[in-house]
Amino acid sequence: QVQLVESGGGLVQAGGSLRLSCAASGRTFSSYAMGWFRQAPGKERGFVAAITWSGGNTYYAESVKGRFTISRDNAKNTVYLQMNSLKPEDTANYYCAATKGTRLSRVSEYVYWGQGTQVTVSS
Repeated sequence: QVQLVESGGGLVQAGGSLRLSCAASGRTFSSYAMGWFRQAPGKERGFVAAITWSGGNTYYAESVKGRFTISRDNAKNTVYLQMNSLKPEDTANYYCAATKGTRLSRVSEYVYWGQGTQVTVSS
């Protein structure tokens, strides 16, 4: 069992930055690949970024490439999402999730989910 708690969301102006954190419980955190997803009102939950268990490989949605960076610290059981050059269209509730699967951009691949943290970008 893995429990995930996101933090770091908030209100920021366009062009600004935020760093999201996702703290995981359990001693097996380092065996899971981790992903960040987001969901805006009236829209489906969508892939943002993912990182393999070792941190050796990262993956991004096209819409955030070059602006967002995913990283992890297995010693701290934490995964991060650094978000720069934020745009109003980045406004959403952001979720972290854990999986032992390989299709890291798919919502259905993830077993454990956090409750989300709201990010609002004003224009």
